[in-house]
Amino acid sequence: MSESKQAKQEIIGKLFVCEVQGNDGEGIGTEKMPFKSLLKAVTHVNGEISKYDVQVRKEILEPYAPAAKAALKKAVKAYEVQQKKAAKDAERAVQDREKAEQQKAAELAKLEAARAIVLEQDSSLPEAQYIRLRDSTAYRGKRVKVSGWVHRLRVQGKDMMFIVLRDGYGQIQCVLTGKQCHTYDALTLTLESTVSIYGVIQELPEGKTAIGGHELICDYWEVIGKAPGGDEAFGNLFTADSSPDLLLDQRHLVIRGDIASSVLKFRSITLKAFRDHFDSQNVFEVTPPLMVQSQAEGGSAIFDFNYYGETAYLTQSSQLYLETVLPSIGDAYCMTESFRAENSNTRRHLSEFTHCEAEYGFITFDDLLDRIENMIVSVVDAVMANPISKQILMELNPNFKPPKKPFRRMDYADAIQWLKDNGIKKTLVDENDNPVLDENGNEIKVDYEFGEDIPESPERLMTDTIGEPILLCRFPVEIKSFYMKKCPEDPRLTESVDVLMPGVGEITGGSMRIADYNELMAAYAREGFDPKPYYWFTDQRKYGTCEHGGFGLGVERYLAWLLNRYSVRDVCLYPRFKNRCQP
Repeated sequence: MSESKQAKQEIIGKLFVCEVQGNDGEGIGTEKMPFKSLLKAVTHVNGEISKYDVQVRKEILEPYAPAAKAALKKAVKAYEVQQKKAAKDAERAVQDREKAEQQKAAELAKLEAARAIVLEQDSSLPEAQYIRLRDSTAYRGKRVKVSGWVHRLRVQGKDMMFIVLRDGYGQIQCVLTGKQCHTYDALTLTLESTVSIYGVIQELPEGKTAIGGHELICDYWEVIGKAPGGDEAFGNLFTADSSPDLLLDQRHLVIRGDIASSVLKFRSITLKAFRDHFDSQNVFEVTPPLMVQSQAEGGSAIFDFNYYGETAYLTQSSQLYLETVLPSIGDAYCMTESFRAENSNTRRHLSEFTHCEAEYGFITFDDLLDRIENMIVSVVDAVMANPISKQILMELNPNFKPPKKPFRRMDYADAIQWLKDNGIKKTLVDENDNPVLDENGNEIKVDYEFGEDIPESPERLMTDTIGEPILLCRFPVEIKSFYMKKCPEDPRLTESVDVLMPGVGEITGGSMRIADYNELMAAYAREGFDPKPYYWFTDQRKYGTCEHGGFGLGVERYLAWLLNRYSVRDVCLYPRFKNRCQP
Protein backbone atom coordinates (compact mmCIF):
# COMPACT_ATOMS: atom_id res chain seq x y z
CA MET A 1 0.00 0.00 0.00
CA SER A 2 1.37 3.44 -0.96
CA GLU A 3 2.24 6.10 1.64
CA SER A 4 -0.53 8.42 0.40
CA LYS A 5 -3.16 5.70 0.82
CA GLN A 6 -1.78 4.88 4.30
CA ALA A 7 -1.97 8.61 5.32
CA LYS A 8 -5.52 8.82 4.07
CA GLN A 9 -6.47 5.83 6.16
CA GLU A 10 -5.01 7.52 9.28
CA ILE A 11 -7.27 10.58 8.91
CA ILE A 12 -10.15 10.05 11.34
CA GLY A 13 -12.09 13.30 10.97
CA LYS A 14 -12.22 16.96 10.03
CA LEU A 15 -11.73 20.06 12.13
CA PHE A 16 -12.75 23.54 11.05
CA VAL A 17 -11.07 26.80 12.09
CA CYS A 18 -12.55 30.18 11.15
CA GLU A 19 -10.38 33.08 12.22
CA VAL A 20 -13.30 35.48 11.68
CA GLN A 21 -16.40 33.84 13.08
CA GLY A 22 -14.93 31.00 15.11
CA ASN A 23 -15.14 30.73 18.90
CA ASP A 24 -12.55 29.00 21.06
CA GLY A 25 -14.91 29.02 24.01
CA GLU A 26 -18.09 27.64 22.47
CA GLY A 27 -16.85 26.14 19.19
CA ILE A 28 -16.64 22.36 18.75
CA GLY A 29 -14.64 22.26 15.51
CA THR A 30 -17.52 21.61 13.10
CA GLU A 31 -18.21 23.67 10.01
CA LYS A 32 -21.18 25.31 11.72
CA MET A 33 -19.38 25.80 15.06
CA PRO A 34 -15.68 26.21 14.17
CA PHE A 35 -12.78 27.06 16.42
CA LYS A 36 -11.17 30.46 16.12
CA SER A 37 -7.53 29.32 16.35
CA LEU A 38 -5.38 26.39 15.32
CA LEU A 39 -4.04 26.19 18.88
CA LYS A 40 -7.54 25.43 20.11
CA ALA A 41 -7.96 22.74 17.48
CA VAL A 42 -4.65 21.12 18.54
CA THR A 43 -5.63 21.35 22.20
CA HIS A 44 -9.07 19.87 21.45
CA VAL A 45 -7.48 16.65 20.15
CA ASN A 46 -4.73 16.54 22.78
CA GLY A 47 -1.99 17.25 20.21
CA GLU A 48 -3.02 14.43 17.82
CA ILE A 49 -3.68 16.92 15.05
CA SER A 50 -1.99 14.78 12.36
CA LYS A 51 -4.97 12.41 12.44
CA TYR A 52 -7.34 15.15 11.31
CA ASP A 53 -8.01 17.06 8.15
CA VAL A 54 -7.81 20.66 9.41
CA GLN A 55 -9.68 23.20 7.30
CA VAL A 56 -9.05 26.91 7.77
CA ARG A 57 -10.46 30.15 6.40
CA LYS A 58 -9.41 33.73 7.10
CA GLU A 59 -12.24 35.56 5.31
CA ILE A 60 -16.01 35.07 5.45
CA LEU A 61 -16.47 34.87 1.70
CA GLU A 62 -13.55 32.52 0.95
CA PRO A 63 -13.97 28.71 1.14
CA TYR A 64 -12.26 26.52 3.73
CA ALA A 65 -8.82 25.26 2.68
CA PRO A 66 -6.35 22.80 4.25
CA ALA A 67 -4.27 24.33 7.02
CA ALA A 68 -0.70 25.24 6.09
CA LYS A 69 1.88 22.79 7.42
CA ALA A 70 3.95 25.63 8.89
CA ALA A 71 0.93 27.00 10.72
CA LEU A 72 0.07 23.54 12.06
CA LYS A 73 3.65 23.00 13.19
CA LYS A 74 3.62 26.35 14.98
CA ALA A 75 0.33 25.51 16.70
CA VAL A 76 1.64 22.10 17.79
CA LYS A 77 4.75 23.72 19.26
CA ALA A 78 2.61 26.27 21.12
CA TYR A 79 0.51 23.38 22.44
CA GLU A 80 3.59 21.55 23.68
CA VAL A 81 4.83 24.70 25.43
CA GLN A 82 1.39 25.10 26.95
CA GLN A 83 1.38 21.51 28.17
CA LYS A 84 4.83 21.81 29.72
CA LYS A 85 3.75 24.98 31.50
CA ALA A 86 0.57 23.28 32.72
CA ALA A 87 2.63 20.34 33.99
CA LYS A 88 4.97 22.70 35.85
CA ASP A 89 2.00 24.61 37.26
CA ALA A 90 0.43 21.35 38.41
CA GLU A 91 3.69 20.26 39.99
CA ARG A 92 4.07 23.65 41.66
CA ALA A 93 0.45 23.46 42.89
CA VAL A 94 1.15 20.08 44.45
CA GLN A 95 4.27 21.47 46.11
CA ASP A 96 2.34 24.52 47.32
CA ARG A 97 -0.39 22.30 48.75
CA GLU A 98 2.16 20.13 50.46
CA LYS A 99 3.93 23.21 51.81
CA ALA A 100 0.63 24.69 53.00
CA GLU A 101 -0.29 21.42 54.66
CA GLN A 102 3.11 21.28 56.33
CA GLN A 103 2.75 24.87 57.51
CA LYS A 104 -0.75 24.16 58.78
CA ALA A 105 0.49 21.06 60.57
CA ALA A 106 3.35 23.07 62.06
CA GLU A 107 0.93 25.81 63.17
CA LEU A 108 -1.38 23.23 64.73
CA ALA A 109 1.58 21.64 66.46
CA LYS A 110 2.73 25.06 67.64
CA LEU A 111 -0.73 25.87 68.93
CA GLU A 112 -1.01 22.50 70.62
CA ALA A 113 2.36 23.01 72.27
CA ALA A 114 1.28 26.53 73.26
CA ARG A 115 -1.63 25.10 75.25
CA ALA A 116 0.89 23.66 77.65
CA ILE A 117 2.45 27.07 78.34
CA VAL A 118 0.80 28.53 81.42
CA LEU A 119 1.51 32.02 82.74
CA GLU A 120 1.59 32.60 86.47
CA GLN A 121 1.80 35.83 88.41
CA ASP A 122 5.04 36.43 90.23
CA SER A 123 4.07 36.46 93.89
CA SER A 124 7.19 38.44 94.76
CA LEU A 125 5.92 41.47 92.81
CA PRO A 126 3.87 44.20 94.52
CA GLU A 127 0.11 43.71 94.32
CA ALA A 128 -1.28 45.32 91.19
CA GLN A 129 -3.85 48.10 91.63
CA TYR A 130 -6.71 48.15 89.13
CA ILE A 131 -6.96 51.50 87.36
CA ARG A 132 -8.85 53.12 84.51
CA LEU A 133 -6.66 54.28 81.67
CA ARG A 134 -7.60 57.92 82.25
CA ASP A 135 -5.47 57.70 85.41
CA SER A 136 -2.47 56.01 83.80
CA THR A 137 -0.16 59.05 83.99
CA ALA A 138 -0.67 59.30 87.74
CA TYR A 139 0.39 55.66 88.17
CA ARG A 140 3.68 55.74 86.28
CA GLY A 141 6.29 53.58 87.99
CA LYS A 142 3.69 51.54 89.87
CA ARG A 143 2.41 48.04 89.22
CA VAL A 144 -1.15 48.20 87.93
CA LYS A 145 -3.86 46.08 86.37
CA VAL A 146 -5.73 47.44 83.34
CA SER A 147 -8.64 45.82 81.52
CA GLY A 148 -10.20 46.61 78.18
CA TRP A 149 -10.53 45.79 74.50
CA VAL A 150 -7.68 45.05 72.08
CA HIS A 151 -7.82 48.16 69.89
CA ARG A 152 -4.67 47.44 67.87
CA LEU A 153 -2.32 44.46 67.79
CA ARG A 154 1.19 44.07 66.38
CA VAL A 155 3.53 41.08 66.58
CA GLN A 156 7.25 41.84 66.30
CA GLY A 157 9.41 38.76 65.84
CA LYS A 158 8.93 35.69 68.01
CA ASP A 159 9.29 37.29 71.40
CA MET A 160 7.49 40.65 71.34
CA MET A 161 3.88 41.83 70.98
CA PHE A 162 2.39 45.29 71.19
CA ILE A 163 -1.25 45.65 72.30
CA VAL A 164 -3.00 49.01 72.26
CA LEU A 165 -5.67 48.59 74.92
CA ARG A 166 -8.87 50.65 75.06
CA ASP A 167 -11.21 50.83 78.05
CA GLY A 168 -13.54 53.67 77.06
CA TYR A 169 -11.63 56.17 79.19
CA GLY A 170 -8.37 56.09 77.30
CA GLN A 171 -5.79 53.95 75.51
CA ILE A 172 -2.37 52.61 76.41
CA GLN A 173 0.32 50.64 74.61
CA CYS A 174 1.21 47.37 76.37
CA VAL A 175 4.43 45.46 75.66
CA LEU A 176 4.45 41.67 75.97
CA THR A 177 7.73 39.75 75.72
CA GLY A 178 9.15 36.23 75.86
CA LYS A 179 6.88 33.52 77.26
CA GLN A 180 3.96 35.99 77.34
CA CYS A 181 3.93 35.86 73.51
CA HIS A 182 4.04 32.06 73.25
CA THR A 183 0.80 31.05 74.97
CA TYR A 184 -2.20 29.76 73.05
CA ASP A 185 -4.10 32.96 73.86
CA ALA A 186 -1.23 35.06 72.53
CA LEU A 187 -1.01 33.14 69.26
CA THR A 188 -4.78 33.34 68.66
CA LEU A 189 -5.44 36.85 70.01
CA THR A 190 -7.83 38.95 67.87
CA LEU A 191 -8.92 42.59 67.72
CA GLU A 192 -11.73 43.54 70.12
CA SER A 193 -10.96 40.67 72.47
CA THR A 194 -11.10 41.74 76.12
CA VAL A 195 -8.01 41.22 78.27
CA SER A 196 -6.53 42.16 81.61
CA ILE A 197 -2.86 43.14 81.65
CA TYR A 198 -0.62 43.53 84.71
CA GLY A 199 2.62 45.45 84.78
CA VAL A 200 4.40 48.75 85.37
CA ILE A 201 3.68 51.92 83.41
CA GLN A 202 6.97 53.44 82.27
CA GLU A 203 7.57 56.82 80.70
CA LEU A 204 9.04 56.53 77.22
CA PRO A 205 12.60 57.64 76.63
CA GLU A 206 13.14 60.71 74.49
CA GLY A 207 12.74 59.99 70.78
CA LYS A 208 10.10 57.27 71.19
CA THR A 209 6.37 57.88 70.90
CA ALA A 210 3.24 56.18 72.17
CA ILE A 211 -0.19 57.21 73.44
CA GLY A 212 0.21 59.25 76.62
CA GLY A 213 4.01 59.26 76.35
CA HIS A 214 4.31 55.97 78.22
CA GLU A 215 3.73 52.22 77.88
CA LEU A 216 2.83 49.35 80.17
CA ILE A 217 5.54 46.69 80.48
CA CYS A 218 3.58 43.50 81.05
CA ASP A 219 4.52 40.87 83.65
CA TYR A 220 1.25 38.90 83.42
CA TRP A 221 -1.89 38.95 81.29
CA GLU A 222 -5.09 36.98 80.67
CA VAL A 223 -7.93 36.85 78.16
CA ILE A 224 -11.41 37.70 79.46
CA GLY A 225 -13.39 37.26 76.24
CA LYS A 226 -11.93 36.36 72.87
CA ALA A 227 -13.43 37.94 69.73
CA PRO A 228 -13.82 35.76 66.61
CA GLY A 229 -11.28 35.56 63.82
CA GLY A 230 -11.57 34.47 60.18
CA ASP A 231 -14.54 35.80 58.23
CA GLU A 232 -16.10 37.10 61.42
CA ALA A 233 -12.99 39.01 62.46
CA PHE A 234 -13.71 42.61 63.42
CA GLY A 235 -11.60 44.01 60.58
CA ASN A 236 -13.60 42.07 57.97
CA LEU A 237 -17.00 43.48 58.93
CA PHE A 238 -16.65 46.99 57.51
CA THR A 239 -14.17 49.68 56.51
CA ALA A 240 -14.22 53.46 56.60
CA ASP A 241 -15.26 53.37 52.92
CA SER A 242 -18.19 50.97 53.45
CA SER A 243 -21.65 52.13 52.36
CA PRO A 244 -23.63 54.30 54.81
CA ASP A 245 -26.26 51.58 55.16
CA LEU A 246 -23.66 48.96 56.10
CA LEU A 247 -22.06 51.33 58.61
CA LEU A 248 -25.48 51.98 60.16
CA ASP A 249 -26.25 48.24 60.27
CA GLN A 250 -22.96 47.79 62.14
CA ARG A 251 -23.38 50.95 64.21
CA HIS A 252 -22.97 48.99 67.47
CA LEU A 253 -19.43 48.16 66.34
CA VAL A 254 -18.69 51.39 64.44
CA ILE A 255 -19.04 53.37 67.69
CA ARG A 256 -15.92 51.59 68.98
CA GLY A 257 -13.84 53.58 66.48
CA ASP A 258 -11.78 56.59 67.52
CA ILE A 259 -13.94 59.24 65.82
CA ALA A 260 -17.35 57.81 66.73
CA SER A 261 -16.41 57.28 70.37
CA SER A 262 -14.94 60.79 70.56
CA VAL A 263 -18.19 62.25 69.23
CA LEU A 264 -20.21 60.37 71.86
CA LYS A 265 -17.94 61.65 74.64
CA PHE A 266 -18.19 65.17 73.27
CA ARG A 267 -21.98 64.85 73.16
CA SER A 268 -22.07 63.83 76.82
CA ILE A 269 -19.94 66.79 77.88
CA THR A 270 -22.05 69.16 75.79
CA LEU A 271 -25.32 67.94 77.33
CA LYS A 272 -23.81 68.54 80.76
CA ALA A 273 -22.75 72.03 79.64
CA PHE A 274 -26.36 72.82 78.72
CA ARG A 275 -27.56 71.64 82.12
CA ASP A 276 -24.81 73.58 83.89
CA HIS A 277 -25.85 76.72 82.03
CA PHE A 278 -29.47 76.43 83.09
CA ASP A 279 -28.45 75.59 86.65
CA SER A 280 -26.34 78.74 86.75
CA GLN A 281 -29.44 80.73 85.72
CA ASN A 282 -31.66 79.03 88.32
CA VAL A 283 -33.74 77.36 85.63
CA PHE A 284 -35.23 74.05 86.80
CA GLU A 285 -35.25 70.87 84.72
CA VAL A 286 -38.50 68.95 84.20
CA THR A 287 -39.32 65.75 82.31
CA PRO A 288 -42.49 66.21 80.24
CA PRO A 289 -44.40 63.25 78.78
CA LEU A 290 -43.41 61.92 75.37
CA MET A 291 -46.84 60.36 74.72
CA VAL A 292 -49.39 63.12 74.12
CA GLN A 293 -52.85 63.73 72.71
CA SER A 294 -52.30 67.28 71.48
CA GLN A 295 -49.97 68.69 68.83
CA ALA A 296 -47.48 71.41 69.63
CA GLU A 297 -46.43 72.12 66.06
CA GLY A 298 -49.44 70.85 64.10
CA GLY A 299 -49.19 69.54 60.57
CA SER A 300 -48.88 65.99 59.31
CA ALA A 301 -45.33 65.37 60.53
CA ILE A 302 -46.43 63.48 63.63
CA PHE A 303 -46.26 59.83 64.71
CA ASP A 304 -49.57 58.48 65.96
CA PHE A 305 -50.24 55.22 67.80
CA ASN A 306 -52.99 53.32 69.59
CA TYR A 307 -53.00 54.26 73.26
CA TYR A 308 -55.41 51.87 75.00
CA GLY A 309 -57.97 52.33 72.22
CA GLU A 310 -57.40 56.07 71.81
CA THR A 311 -55.25 57.94 69.31
CA ALA A 312 -52.11 59.41 70.81
CA TYR A 313 -48.92 60.91 69.41
CA LEU A 314 -45.20 60.96 70.03
CA THR A 315 -44.42 64.51 71.04
CA GLN A 316 -43.00 66.98 68.51
CA SER A 317 -42.10 69.39 71.28
CA SER A 318 -42.45 69.66 75.06
CA GLN A 319 -42.99 73.40 74.93
CA LEU A 320 -46.66 73.41 75.89
CA TYR A 321 -45.92 71.37 79.02
CA LEU A 322 -43.02 73.63 79.94
CA GLU A 323 -45.35 76.61 79.89
CA THR A 324 -47.59 74.95 82.47
CA VAL A 325 -44.83 74.80 85.11
CA LEU A 326 -43.96 78.50 85.00
CA PRO A 327 -46.48 79.35 87.76
CA SER A 328 -45.23 76.52 89.98
CA ILE A 329 -41.42 76.44 89.69
CA GLY A 330 -40.61 79.48 87.58
CA ASP A 331 -38.35 79.28 84.52
CA ALA A 332 -37.96 75.70 83.31
CA TYR A 333 -36.19 73.57 80.73
CA CYS A 334 -36.07 69.99 79.54
CA MET A 335 -33.54 67.85 77.70
CA THR A 336 -35.54 65.05 76.12
CA GLU A 337 -36.47 63.39 72.84
CA SER A 338 -38.85 64.81 70.24
CA PHE A 339 -40.22 63.05 67.17
CA ARG A 340 -40.94 64.41 63.68
CA ALA A 341 -42.44 62.19 60.96
CA GLU A 342 -41.04 64.34 58.18
CA ASN A 343 -40.71 62.66 54.80
CA SER A 344 -37.17 63.91 54.51
CA ASN A 345 -33.75 62.33 54.09
CA THR A 346 -31.60 65.44 54.31
CA ARG A 347 -28.43 65.53 56.34
CA ARG A 348 -29.98 67.76 59.00
CA HIS A 349 -33.21 65.84 59.66
CA LEU A 350 -33.89 63.05 62.14
CA SER A 351 -37.15 61.34 63.07
CA GLU A 352 -36.01 61.25 66.71
CA PHE A 353 -33.76 63.95 68.10
CA THR A 354 -32.66 65.37 71.43
CA HIS A 355 -34.55 68.59 72.10
CA CYS A 356 -33.26 71.21 74.50
CA GLU A 357 -36.26 73.44 75.29
CA ALA A 358 -36.74 76.26 77.79
CA GLU A 359 -39.51 78.63 78.84
CA TYR A 360 -39.16 81.93 80.71
CA GLY A 361 -41.81 84.03 82.43
CA PHE A 362 -42.13 87.81 82.64
CA ILE A 363 -39.69 88.58 79.80
CA THR A 364 -39.65 90.64 76.60
CA PHE A 365 -38.70 89.55 73.10
CA ASP A 366 -35.29 91.22 73.46
CA ASP A 367 -34.81 89.33 76.75
CA LEU A 368 -35.52 86.07 74.91
CA LEU A 369 -32.99 86.84 72.16
CA ASP A 370 -30.36 87.66 74.78
CA ARG A 371 -31.00 84.41 76.67
CA ILE A 372 -30.73 82.27 73.55
CA GLU A 373 -27.52 84.00 72.55
CA ASN A 374 -26.06 83.71 76.05
CA MET A 375 -26.87 80.00 76.24
CA ILE A 376 -25.21 79.19 72.90
CA VAL A 377 -22.05 81.10 73.84
CA SER A 378 -22.01 79.79 77.40
CA VAL A 379 -22.14 76.15 76.25
CA VAL A 380 -19.34 76.74 73.73
CA ASP A 381 -17.24 78.35 76.46
CA ALA A 382 -17.83 75.38 78.76
CA VAL A 383 -16.90 72.90 76.05
CA MET A 384 -13.71 74.82 75.31
CA ALA A 385 -12.87 74.94 79.03
CA ASN A 386 -13.09 71.15 79.37
CA PRO A 387 -9.76 69.59 78.35
CA ILE A 388 -11.37 66.40 76.98
CA SER A 389 -14.01 68.09 74.82
CA LYS A 390 -11.60 70.82 73.73
CA GLN A 391 -9.13 68.24 72.47
CA ILE A 392 -11.89 66.39 70.57
CA LEU A 393 -13.17 69.64 69.08
CA MET A 394 -9.72 70.70 67.95
CA GLU A 395 -9.06 67.28 66.40
CA LEU A 396 -12.38 67.08 64.51
CA ASN A 397 -12.84 70.77 63.71
CA PRO A 398 -9.41 72.45 63.96
CA ASN A 399 -10.65 75.64 62.25
CA PHE A 400 -13.49 76.20 64.73
CA LYS A 401 -13.86 79.74 66.01
CA PRO A 402 -16.13 80.35 69.01
CA PRO A 403 -19.03 82.70 68.20
CA LYS A 404 -18.87 86.16 69.64
CA LYS A 405 -21.69 88.27 71.01
CA PRO A 406 -23.69 90.05 69.83
CA PHE A 407 -24.99 87.81 67.01
CA ARG A 408 -26.23 89.51 63.87
CA ARG A 409 -29.95 90.24 64.22
CA MET A 410 -31.87 90.19 60.95
CA ASP A 411 -35.58 90.47 60.33
CA TYR A 412 -37.33 88.02 58.04
CA ALA A 413 -38.23 90.88 55.69
CA ASP A 414 -34.53 91.78 55.40
CA ALA A 415 -33.69 88.15 54.61
CA ILE A 416 -36.21 88.17 51.74
CA GLN A 417 -34.60 91.32 50.44
CA TRP A 418 -31.11 89.77 50.80
CA LEU A 419 -32.18 86.85 48.64
CA LYS A 420 -33.50 89.27 46.00
CA ASP A 421 -30.39 91.44 46.11
CA ASN A 422 -28.15 88.38 45.69
CA GLY A 423 -30.13 86.79 42.88
CA ILE A 424 -31.28 83.78 44.90
CA LYS A 425 -34.47 82.62 43.20
CA LYS A 426 -36.90 79.70 43.33
CA THR A 427 -38.49 77.59 40.62
CA LEU A 428 -42.04 78.65 39.74
CA VAL A 429 -44.48 75.74 40.20
CA ASP A 430 -48.11 75.12 39.24
CA GLU A 431 -50.98 74.04 41.51
CA ASN A 432 -49.70 70.46 41.36
CA ASP A 433 -46.22 71.54 42.47
CA ASN A 434 -44.75 70.85 39.02
CA PRO A 435 -42.14 73.25 37.56
CA VAL A 436 -43.49 75.82 35.11
CA LEU A 437 -41.45 75.92 31.89
CA ASP A 438 -40.86 78.74 29.40
CA GLU A 439 -41.20 78.39 25.61
CA ASN A 440 -37.70 76.87 25.45
CA GLY A 441 -38.48 74.20 28.03
CA ASN A 442 -36.46 75.83 30.82
CA GLU A 443 -37.73 76.18 34.38
CA ILE A 444 -38.94 79.68 35.18
CA LYS A 445 -37.16 81.23 38.16
CA VAL A 446 -38.80 83.91 40.34
CA ASP A 447 -37.91 85.89 43.47
CA TYR A 448 -38.89 84.83 46.96
CA GLU A 449 -41.67 87.08 48.23
CA PHE A 450 -42.74 88.29 51.64
CA GLY A 451 -45.03 85.75 53.31
CA GLU A 452 -43.26 82.66 51.95
CA ASP A 453 -41.30 80.25 54.08
CA ILE A 454 -37.60 80.36 53.24
CA PRO A 455 -36.49 76.80 52.40
CA GLU A 456 -33.37 75.18 53.81
CA SER A 457 -31.16 75.60 50.75
CA PRO A 458 -31.42 79.40 50.27
CA GLU A 459 -31.42 79.92 54.03
CA ARG A 460 -28.15 78.02 54.38
CA LEU A 461 -26.66 79.77 51.37
CA MET A 462 -27.43 83.13 52.97
CA THR A 463 -26.03 82.03 56.34
CA ASP A 464 -22.85 80.55 54.86
CA THR A 465 -22.32 83.64 52.71
CA ILE A 466 -22.71 86.01 55.65
CA GLY A 467 -20.46 83.66 57.64
CA GLU A 468 -21.62 84.39 61.18
CA PRO A 469 -24.47 83.36 63.51
CA ILE A 470 -27.77 85.02 62.68
CA LEU A 471 -30.82 85.63 64.86
CA LEU A 472 -33.48 85.68 62.11
CA CYS A 473 -36.51 87.39 63.61
CA ARG A 474 -40.15 88.40 63.10
CA PHE A 475 -41.61 85.84 60.72
CA PRO A 476 -45.11 86.26 59.22
CA VAL A 477 -48.02 84.83 61.22
CA GLU A 478 -49.04 82.46 58.40
CA ILE A 479 -45.80 80.45 58.42
CA LYS A 480 -45.37 80.11 62.18
CA SER A 481 -47.07 78.09 64.92
CA PHE A 482 -50.43 79.07 66.36
CA TYR A 483 -49.12 79.94 69.83
CA MET A 484 -46.65 82.64 68.75
CA LYS A 485 -47.32 86.20 69.86
CA LYS A 486 -47.89 88.86 67.20
CA CYS A 487 -45.60 91.87 67.05
CA PRO A 488 -47.32 94.88 68.67
CA GLU A 489 -45.87 97.16 65.98
CA ASP A 490 -47.00 94.96 63.06
CA PRO A 491 -49.69 92.28 63.59
CA ARG A 492 -48.67 90.59 60.33
CA LEU A 493 -45.54 89.38 62.11
CA THR A 494 -44.73 87.25 65.13
CA GLU A 495 -42.16 87.82 67.85
CA SER A 496 -40.27 84.77 66.63
CA VAL A 497 -36.65 83.83 65.99
CA ASP A 498 -34.58 81.15 64.27
CA VAL A 499 -30.88 80.86 65.09
CA LEU A 500 -28.87 80.12 61.94
CA MET A 501 -25.30 78.82 62.08
CA PRO A 502 -22.84 78.65 59.16
CA GLY A 503 -22.40 75.14 57.87
CA VAL A 504 -25.51 73.67 59.46
CA GLY A 505 -28.35 76.18 59.15
CA GLU A 506 -31.11 76.45 61.73
CA ILE A 507 -30.30 75.01 65.16
CA THR A 508 -32.79 76.89 67.34
CA GLY A 509 -36.32 78.20 66.99
CA GLY A 510 -38.16 80.33 69.55
CA SER A 511 -40.77 82.96 70.15
CA MET A 512 -42.78 84.91 72.63
CA ARG A 513 -46.00 83.05 73.39
CA ILE A 514 -49.55 84.37 73.21
CA ALA A 515 -50.41 85.59 76.70
CA ASP A 516 -53.98 86.79 76.08
CA TYR A 517 -56.83 84.26 76.44
CA ASN A 518 -59.00 85.67 73.63
CA GLU A 519 -56.05 85.96 71.25
CA LEU A 520 -55.19 82.29 71.86
CA MET A 521 -58.78 81.21 71.23
CA ALA A 522 -58.70 83.15 67.93
CA ALA A 523 -55.44 81.38 67.02
CA TYR A 524 -57.09 77.98 67.60
CA ALA A 525 -59.92 79.00 65.29
CA ARG A 526 -57.52 80.34 62.64
CA GLU A 527 -55.63 77.03 62.55
CA GLY A 528 -58.78 74.89 62.73
CA PHE A 529 -57.81 73.38 66.11
CA ASP A 530 -60.40 72.10 68.56
CA PRO A 531 -59.47 73.94 71.80
CA LYS A 532 -60.91 71.22 74.08
CA PRO A 533 -57.82 68.93 74.08
CA TYR A 534 -55.73 72.03 74.90
CA TYR A 535 -57.77 73.06 77.96
CA TRP A 536 -54.78 72.59 80.27
CA PHE A 537 -52.68 74.83 78.02
CA THR A 538 -55.39 77.47 77.66
CA ASP A 539 -55.81 77.61 81.44
CA GLN A 540 -52.36 79.21 81.68
CA ARG A 541 -53.97 82.36 80.23
CA LYS A 542 -57.11 81.94 82.35
CA TYR A 543 -55.57 81.51 85.80
CA GLY A 544 -53.08 84.37 85.89
CA THR A 545 -51.31 85.05 82.61
CA CYS A 546 -47.97 86.72 81.95
CA GLU A 547 -45.70 87.65 79.07
CA HIS A 548 -43.49 84.65 78.45
CA GLY A 549 -41.40 83.02 75.75
CA GLY A 550 -39.06 80.21 75.02
CA PHE A 551 -37.15 78.18 72.45
CA GLY A 552 -36.21 74.72 71.28
CA LEU A 553 -32.70 73.74 70.21
CA GLY A 554 -31.86 70.62 68.22
CA VAL A 555 -28.87 69.16 70.06
CA GLU A 556 -27.72 67.14 67.05
CA ARG A 557 -27.61 70.22 64.83
CA TYR A 558 -25.71 72.09 67.51
CA LEU A 559 -23.18 69.25 67.74
CA ALA A 560 -22.87 68.98 63.95
CA TRP A 561 -22.04 72.68 63.87
CA LEU A 562 -19.44 72.43 66.63
CA LEU A 563 -17.72 69.29 65.30
CA ASN A 564 -18.10 70.09 61.59
CA ARG A 565 -19.89 66.81 60.92
CA TYR A 566 -21.52 66.39 57.53
CA SER A 567 -24.76 64.92 58.91
CA VAL A 568 -26.67 65.07 62.18
CA ARG A 569 -26.72 61.26 61.95
CA ASP A 570 -23.02 61.29 62.83
CA VAL A 571 -23.56 62.85 66.26
CA CYS A 572 -26.19 60.58 67.80
CA LEU A 573 -25.88 57.06 69.15
CA TYR A 574 -28.35 55.20 66.92
CA PRO A 575 -29.88 57.61 64.38
CA ARG A 576 -33.56 57.28 63.50
CA PHE A 577 -34.79 58.61 60.19
CA LYS A 578 -36.97 57.51 57.27
CA ASN A 579 -36.57 53.73 56.70
CA ARG A 580 -34.09 53.37 59.56
CA CYS A 581 -35.20 52.10 62.97
CA GLN A 582 -32.47 49.58 63.80
CA PRO A 583 -30.26 48.47 65.39
